[in-house]
Amino acid sequence: MAIREWKKFLIPYEQGVEELKVKFRSIRREYRRKNDYSPIEFVTGRVKEISSILEKANKFGIPLDKIEFEMEDIAGIRIMCQFVDDIDKVVNLIRERQDMQIVYEKDYIANVKDSGYRSYHMIIKYPVNLAAGKTEILAEFQIRTLAMNFWATVEHSLNYKYKHDIPEYIRNKLKNAADAAFQLDEQMLEIKDEIKDAQKLFEVKSNLVSDIMNNILMLSSLGKLVDAASYREKLKKLLEEGEVFELSSLLRATQKTVDMYGS
Repeated sequence: MAIREWKKFLIPYEQGVEELKVKFRSIRREYRRKNDYSPIEFVTGRVKEISSILEKANKFGIPLDKIEFEMEDIAGIRIMCQFVDDIDKVVNLIRERQDMQIVYEKDYIANVKDSGYRSYHMIIKYPVNLAAGKTEILAEFQIRTLAMNFWATVEHSLNYKYKHDIPEYIRNKLKNAADAAFQLDEQMLEIKDEIKDAQKLFEVKSNLVSDIMNNILMLSSLGKLVDAASYREKLKKLLEEGEVFELSSLLRATQKTVDMYGS
């Protein structure tokens, strides 16, 4: 393919990746708006570079006119989770969707690669609506914990440096690091409820502080600078050690004052 043809060929993959990122980031926002814990921590996506597509096609003997049917990871979406058991929840979210079709799944968590690589892969067919009409692409989901992702990123960099021929002593250290990362995941899972409670408390406090600051800014805009300064000083004292009930009380006070002057 010429450069122009490659650019045209990649258009549906680029659009598909952007759509999928938006959809799964929206799921995370939906959980947060309902004050529920989200199994999705964050989402990234990419379309393979042309050089990487050609390299893989050459390595696996894929004819250029069959790439769209035989290369499954031109479009890639990576979903990171805080805890190992979140991965199953994300997998089920994908299985239940009506806007994509699962082709097959690979569980590299239950079936760890010899290198130590762990992740859950799902190959899907995804319809993309272009100006010229609808087309279908293959895309790969990689679902993993933050610890698994850190390890996989390091391994990818080393494979790039050593052209997939990493020295044995480094491979051994990598394998040990992968096992240690998974042990960390398992230990974090044991205190998951404590971590979730702490994160929820932080989020509640953050929302209260944000609402109080909005009210203080509103008072300033109404010209009530003395009230605004007084509330700002009270908030400053509560920022580090204030309890939720104290912040809630301050929010009610600021709201009452805003209502009084704004009416």
